[in-house]
Amino acid sequence: MALSYPRRQKQLEDLVKKLGLPITAPIKWELLDLALTHPSVSPQANYEQLEFVGDAVVRLAAAEVLWETHPDWTVGEFAAIRSVIVSDRILATLATDYGLELYILVTGSASADKGGEQTRLADAFEAVLGALYLSTHSLKLIRPWLDPHFKKLAGEIRLDPARRNYKAALQEWTQGHFKVLPEYRVREITPHPGSLERFHAEVWLQGRNLGEGKGRSIKAAEQAAAEVAFRVLIDVET
Repeated sequence: MALSYPRRQKQLEDLVKKLGLPITAPIKWELLDLALTHPSVSPQANYEQLEFVGDAVVRLAAAEVLWETHPDWTVGEFAAIRSVIVSDRILATLATDYGLELYILVTGSASADKGGEQTRLADAFEAVLGALYLSTHSLKLIRPWLDPHFKKLAGEIRLDPARRNYKAALQEWTQGHFKVLPEYRVREITPHPGSLERFHAEVWLQGRNLGEGKGRSIKAAEQAAAEVAFRVLIDVET
């Protein structure tokens, strides 16, 4: 059944099309609407419960992809790679790829909290998965569009010594070699919230600039800088 609000219904249909699903799919639109409603809008009717369901759904979807695609990998590799795939950082990136932020109902004060943007996007993404799963009590509305992302990520993560978390890998390297943490220096280079290069970050170690990067958030810019630094250090070692 469609929502009684035509404008919102159209918005949700646009999102469903972005996912590559037909709008005639057996989607429970009221659940999808709820999945994109931030707690700041309603303390009761929001995405928190659907996010709880979606947390289990995304782990199951990732597990099925890994088991079907890479039967020769060990259980330890499955666990390590899945933990990265289902991390807030990766899920928020996928949410951004689909423009999910355009569909989330959120108050102005909450949306202004850029520090919580990654968590907000990841939570909403999981909630959407929860809504789609509960629409059919299966993964048939999820895996057709999510599988390609997970397959690509799994291969990349397995070959990446940093497991796609360059800040953590760089921190581990600097602590292991120098017993100190890297320092990040971040500045805003454009005031536009939607810019993919809003922030510029530098990472320093013992007075030396190891790398620079840009991103739409402070965390993204720091990750970009850390990746440059980590790859330089690994290349030097090898």
